Amino acid sequence: MNSKVKSILFHSLFISGSMVAITGCGDSDNKLPILGERDVVKKTVDGKEVVDTIYNKIPKFAFVNQYGDTITEKIVENKIYVTDFFFTTCPTICPVMKKQMVKVYEAYKGNPDVMILSHSIDPEHDTPAVLNQFAKDLGVEGQQWQFLTGDKARIYEIGQKNYMSTAKEDTTVQGGYIHSGAFILVDKDKHVRGMYDGTTEEGTKKLLNDMERLLAEYKK
Repeated sequence: MNSKVKSILFHSLFISGSMVAITGCGDSDNKLPILGERDVVKKTVDGKEVVDTIYNKIPKFAFVNQYGDTITEKIVENKIYVTDFFFTTCPTICPVMKKQMVKVYEAYKGNPDVMILSHSIDPEHDTPAVLNQFAKDLGVEGQQWQFLTGDKARIYEIGQKNYMSTAKEDTTVQGGYIHSGAFILVDKDKHVRGMYDGTTEEGTKKLLNDMERLLAEYKK
């Protein structure tokens, strides 16, 4: 693997691990932490000034899936989901990531509370037709795992700003693009609740375990 790709991958995961340690501190009910930037604001409730925390939240989006349909944030409404960034011609970490993501897909196949969103960072090449064939080659069918393409700038922006995952062009690396190998877990309120190494068996096992923990939060 290109050393620069390794650097991006592990830097991203190191940062996410640091955020877990910080935000999870003192969490007595064993809930997963909420990751990302946050703002503390003061507001008036019933005539009293109270302090509230506003967490990083995945914004509205509109992309096109492997079937040529426009997909918005409504597709994950009242669901938890796992997301990542890739491109179909990726010669380095993507094949390993997709092998691991298939395990997530198989574990929750048919579960109405879980979805997967995979964003292509090479939308010029990765058309809906290309993504459709890519999905078929992985044995994916139906709507539960969405392979998304669309406006490149918007994909990069939501990846880096909201999902906290590196996604950009880089002509100095093999394949011409660079991205994190992270799998990102998002809750029903659009908050990032975990980031995992999508290139390892250990990372995938941790993700699957945390997905069960997150689903359990909504059963209480």
